[in-house]
Amino acid sequence: MAKRIAGSTPALDGYRMPGEFEEQEKIWMIWPERPDNWRDGAKPAQEAFAAVAKAIREFEPITVLASSAQYMNCREQLPENIQVLEISNNDAWVRDCGPSFLVNDKGGLRACDWTFNAWGGLVDGLYFPWDQDDMVARKICELEQVDSYRTDNFVLEGGSFHVDGEGTVLTTEMCLLSEGRNPHMTKEQIEEKLCAYLNCQKVLWVKDGIDPDETNGHIDDVACFIRPGEAACIYTEDEMSPFYQASQEAYRDMCEMVDAKGRKLKVHKLCCPKEMVTISGDFRIDRVEGTLPREDGDICIASYMNFLIVNGGVIVPQYGDENDALALEQIQEMFPERKVVGVFTREIVYGGGNIHCITQQQPKV
Repeated sequence: MAKRIAGSTPALDGYRMPGEFEEQEKIWMIWPERPDNWRDGAKPAQEAFAAVAKAIREFEPITVLASSAQYMNCREQLPENIQVLEISNNDAWVRDCGPSFLVNDKGGLRACDWTFNAWGGLVDGLYFPWDQDDMVARKICELEQVDSYRTDNFVLEGGSFHVDGEGTVLTTEMCLLSEGRNPHMTKEQIEEKLCAYLNCQKVLWVKDGIDPDETNGHIDDVACFIRPGEAACIYTEDEMSPFYQASQEAYRDMCEMVDAKGRKLKVHKLCCPKEMVTISGDFRIDRVEGTLPREDGDICIASYMNFLIVNGGVIVPQYGDENDALALEQIQEMFPERKVVGVFTREIVYGGGNIHCITQQQPKV
């Protein structure tokens, strides 16, 4: 039986969140369907999600969660070696509404069940309601019979931080200090909460993300740990790029950062797409009150950094851009021991995220 642990924290109980580069048991995803976010009834997005799922399955098991309305469609679109389960949900961002899994050194597995409010709640959240998404982590923990820590007074999403598995967490001020998350807490109190629930000793703060309007600047579009002591960061010298200032500042600041083990970070540059991905006139979605509209000309947050590390591989976004090949080459240099696989994900970017945003890893114990 899975129980909810009260009166303690992962740090007190000897549990930590492993780095994404550590060995994994499986990957979780949620099938997209909402027509007020995904264009053309989500059919193009479903093709992209299926391509991502198939790429992941070449390396490790994957479970895809689908609503009752979409279960049969999802099951028919995915090969038999991908597990499909029925779960209610509001949208498909399991990185943010799913559990952040924890391990100890005795083979134990637990999880953090963060309070989820659709990236800002009633302040600047992206849709309403979000009640089904806020139960996804608990349901996954029930399925896996994993005990969890619920943070009833603390809003957080899995895409807003990265850990190195050795005591360091990386995040952005833009997101974690935003008005729609935890306005009742100081920066120091938020640091204490991160350290207690991820079992970390040091928080490294990047100032800004690159998507202020959607996730309020998640770190997983900007930077990540690729192994202990080493990180990757987006970088462009194109002053016309909307990501120019944020990427320059993040790279400069990260090069001066020291992790919890006292190591000065080695930071690898990752290019940005040459051309911006934007919403065009043929973008057809349902107009629903309370959902962020997609306007003609909106810049989409197309970052190569939103990749997923899997066992023996890295699954990387591709946009049909002239820098696609360069991004694969740079990531291959970062991960010489892994196979780098590109998947065309422009349709996922149209919905507001990418490969890392739609996946959640469960570590092997």
